[in-house]
Amino acid sequence: MLDVPRNPSRRQPVLIVLHQETSSPGRVGQILQQMGHALDIRRPVLGDPLPDTLEHHAGAVVFGGPMSANDDEAYVRREIDWLSVPLTENKPFLGICLGAQMLVKNLGGRVFGHQDGWTEIGWYPLNATEAGTALMPWPEMVYQFHREGFDLPTGATLLATGHHYENQAFRYGDNAWGIQFHGELTLAMMHRWVVRGAHRFELPGAQVGRAHLDGRLLYDARLRLWMTAFLDRIFHAG
Repeated sequence: MLDVPRNPSRRQPVLIVLHQETSSPGRVGQILQQMGHALDIRRPVLGDPLPDTLEHHAGAVVFGGPMSANDDEAYVRREIDWLSVPLTENKPFLGICLGAQMLVKNLGGRVFGHQDGWTEIGWYPLNATEAGTALMPWPEMVYQFHREGFDLPTGATLLATGHHYENQAFRYGDNAWGIQFHGELTLAMMHRWVVRGAHRFELPGAQVGRAHLDGRLLYDARLRLWMTAFLDRIFHAG
């Protein structure tokens, strides 16, 4: 499905990969449209094909989902393998949470849970590395919703770290980026996640739903500004 922005330009569309029927690209989609990109939305879990080339796209964003990059379903394996397309063509690519973990798997790294079972579900501190700080300013708190993390792929540059899950953001080559946290949630999306994900709030390290919404009031403005600047950096040449 091609979602055309209100003020279309000559910029190529961005491929958007989602993992549930009701998933939305949220604020990331809104920002990309404001930049002049149409959104080419695909859901491989529902049978949508992924393109053999990104020649006609400005790049791709692969979002999160409830599945694991370690799952043995055929569509998960195909999607991980497909990430060789943006890597080979050197097209701008951003993986968010599951999308970042899939990128790590494609690059030969591991995706795994915390050895003590800790999760990150809610708002948690983020620390930019020296390389990350040289790239741009980073938010001090970010929104998380995961119980698996990943190795830093060989040849990748670590941009930001966390406590329970050290590797939070990285860059691979010129145009591939992965972030463990979520900067795409609108307020409506966060309300849905808090309701539908409430059963996860009893997991070790998880925060209760009220803390998710209260934290948004404190930290989301800076996260939104960062997300806008980050997307502009990735897709500026799109």
